[in-house]
Amino acid sequence: MKAVLQRVHNASVMVDDKVTGAIQKGILVYLGVAADDTENDALKLAEKISHIRIFEDAEGKMNLSLTDIVQQETAQAAKDETKVGVLAVSQFTLLADTRRGRRPFFGVAAESEKANTLYQYFMEEVKKQGLVCEAGIFQAHMKVTYTNDGPVTILLDSHE
Repeated sequence: MKAVLQRVHNASVMVDDKVTGAIQKGILVYLGVAADDTENDALKLAEKISHIRIFEDAEGKMNLSLTDIVQQETAQAAKDETKVGVLAVSQFTLLADTRRGRRPFFGVAAESEKANTLYQYFMEEVKKQGLVCEAGIFQAHMKVTYTNDGPVTILLDSHE
C-alpha cells in the first residue's frame, strides 16, 4: 500500500460538483492499494499517519502528530467548528510502473473490489485512532482542492 501525505490548511474533494469530503486542517492522503496488500498494510499506514510528527510545536519544530493537534483542539474547547483530520482519496495511479515505454502500467494495483475493501478498512482504522476521516468516492472522477502547508509532502509504503 502506498500513500502520499500532504500537511494541509484545508482540503476538499468534489464528485459531480458536490463536496464528498472536506477538512479545514490536517492531512490529505492519496492512497494506492496493491494486489498483495492486506488489512495489516492498511492498519500499519493508518497508525503511522495518525502519529507521524509533521506539525509544528510552539518552537516551530515538527514534533506534533495529527493526534496531538486534535487533542490540543479539544483541550481548547474547539473555539470554532474546525474539522481537523484526514481526507482520504483513493488513487490507484500511485501504483503506476513507468519503467518501460511511455504509458504507465497498473498491473500491480489491486482489483477494484479488494482495493475498495482495503480503502474502507484504512478509513475505519484512522477513525479508531480518534480522528475525523473524510473521503472521496472510490472509482469516481474527483476534483481535489487543497492548500499545502509548508509545503510538507511525505511518501509512505507499507512494505518498507
